[in-house]
Amino acid sequence: MSSDDLGEGERLQKVLARAGLGSRRTCEDLIAAGRVTVNDERAALGRRVDAERDVVAVDGTPIGVKAGLVYYLLNKPKGVVTTADDPQGRPTVLGLVPEEPRVFPVGRLDMDTEGLLLLTNDGELTHRLTHPSFGVDKEYVAQVDGEPSRRSVRRLREGIDLDDGITAPAQAALVGPGVIRLTIHEGRNRQVRRMCEAIGHPVTRLIRTRIGPLADRKLKPGAWRELTTDEVRSLERAAGPQVLAEPTPAKGSGRDATARGQSDRRP
Repeated sequence: MSSDDLGEGERLQKVLARAGLGSRRTCEDLIAAGRVTVNDERAALGRRVDAERDVVAVDGTPIGVKAGLVYYLLNKPKGVVTTADDPQGRPTVLGLVPEEPRVFPVGRLDMDTEGLLLLTNDGELTHRLTHPSFGVDKEYVAQVDGEPSRRSVRRLREGIDLDDGITAPAQAALVGPGVIRLTIHEGRNRQVRRMCEAIGHPVTRLIRTRIGPLADRKLKPGAWRELTTDEVRSLERAAGPQVLAEPTPAKGSGRDATARGQSDRRP
């Protein structure tokens, strides 16, 4: 039985407003326009929800509405491992952000890779950002040995035959002497390093510079900051299903309910 049937829970417009979707009046307009679903059912004004259990979506994109959700963007320095705890006693990314509330890294960067890493306690968004079926792209800048030719860079764009299969087409460009900017959306283990090694130019330094729509050139190594509400919304859209053109009395939002679980693959 739903929280709506029981008359329990919070008003949907209040939950949406707290999540940063706008004022309560704006959120009421979203509901009235048929743009909000709860558990894949079109919501009506007056609907009550349990923010801890119900899945709320706007324009088909699930929105994090649980109380206490936090989102940190960290510029991971070299020599820090992307784990909650390291048996070898090496510094971890969790040691660089607040201890409470407990957060977890979204995907992984290997110890020698630097750059942007998202940490959050939003399990649903973590799943969508790390699962390959959602195709959220990540951009890297790789310093490599030697001077790659145009033909080598074209191979990166077309796909590289690795031991676990051919990589998907990537965006790749030479941006300086021995420097490649590479954008991928898969997430295989040490993928960027293996791709560059396959074209004969091993990586000497690797930095992740963008996660989907998120970039921050001012964030110093080892520093972190909270995401703005607009940044969280942009991540949800990037990792969400196709946005509905206009509200229709559909049976469901078409939200993918595939198996959950965070990938531990590293670039």
